[in-house]
Amino acid sequence: MIVRALAIALLCAVLIPAHADEPKPRGIQFQRDLPNIPGKKIVTVVVEYPPGGKTPSHRHAPSAFIYAYVLSGSIRSKVDDGPARVYEEGEDFFEEPGAHHVVSENASKTRPAKMLAVFIVNAGEPLTTMDPK
Repeated sequence: MIVRALAIALLCAVLIPAHADEPKPRGIQFQRDLPNIPGKKIVTVVVEYPPGGKTPSHRHAPSAFIYAYVLSGSIRSKVDDGPARVYEEGEDFFEEPGAHHVVSENASKTRPAKMLAVFIVNAGEPLTTMDPK
């Protein structure tokens, strides 16, 4: 609940429109070392998907716990061997450390979608590594 409350509190500061064909991580919106967990930090990123946009399959830092909140539109997601699911505006999901994010895409061919991703991660690790093609 603490991460969800933080994510919702950050919404007003992170809404930036997309204009490209590919989803765009809008860069780090917020990051801070966690004073009560040495070596860990919290990082927030907004990912914007144009209609029909998607992110190639990927993994996040092995230490990363990720909380995702759909800001607008619909996001289709499949993590590891779990089923693909569509998350609507206002819904959320999470990824365990070391998870393989097989599908991450806009579920609509006509409307954009936007997602806030909140990472709890070891300091110094890259947030995302795309699968080799």
